[in-house]
Amino acid sequence: MALGFPDIDPVAVSIGPFDIRWYALAYLAGFLLGWKLVVYLSGLDGERRAIRIADLDDFLPWAVIGVILGGRIGYILFYQFDAYMHDPLAMLRIWEGGMSFHGGAAGMILAMVAYAAIRRIHVLRLTDLICCAVPIGLFWGRLANFINGELFGRVTTVPWGMVFPHGGPDPRHPSQLYEAGLEGAVLLLAMIVLAHRSAIRNMPGILSAVFLSGYAFSRISVEFFREPDEQIGYIAGIFTMGQILCLPMLVGAVLLVVYAMKHKSKGAAHEPA
Repeated sequence: MALGFPDIDPVAVSIGPFDIRWYALAYLAGFLLGWKLVVYLSGLDGERRAIRIADLDDFLPWAVIGVILGGRIGYILFYQFDAYMHDPLAMLRIWEGGMSFHGGAAGMILAMVAYAAIRRIHVLRLTDLICCAVPIGLFWGRLANFINGELFGRVTTVPWGMVFPHGGPDPRHPSQLYEAGLEGAVLLLAMIVLAHRSAIRNMPGILSAVFLSGYAFSRISVEFFREPDEQIGYIAGIFTMGQILCLPMLVGAVLLVVYAMKHKSKGAAHEPA
């Protein structure tokens, strides 16, 4: 016995010929709520605020561009390179779907490094704040994946298995909800709790490392329940592309911890913003 897939229209609102999809609203909610959280967390040190609110406000367009461009380019390179080489104009048809979290993360990192250099902001102070907000976008994004009936899980016999519209007749793991819970809600709670500890905030890089490792372990775990991408399948007969792309995140987390521990006694909490 399997649970029925909820009949939710992927289109949230239609205005004339234009459709506003839940997936687009998920991105909007992620950016706006994430920005609110970042501004709040930046004020935990009171007058010793490491980054001015004006600088955080001005970074929002950079974040949007970094995520969208990086996510699209990453999807093309990691998941559908051959297909897009045969139809290059399809790269521009973003409304048809096709975004990669790892590509979006790379785009965001480049945006943060460039912005921090231009504004003379401590880059790890910026990444720590932004990483606290990313799980919000992940939570809403995975819920949107669920509504779209995409990125579903492998065939299962668990009581909560669902028959997805495009997943054949067998019940499957609702892996989108697993990811929304782990990558989104659980990781967000952990980041907020840690961000409220001044000892953690005063070691730039630690919060970024927690996010990178937390996301990587969550994604690697859920990938064992998620159906691999049809055009790629399993790598070495065991791993998925998502799991492979998480490995550099784990390496980056270790390097950030080493850096943070090495510099924690050198006044890292008092760099000018």
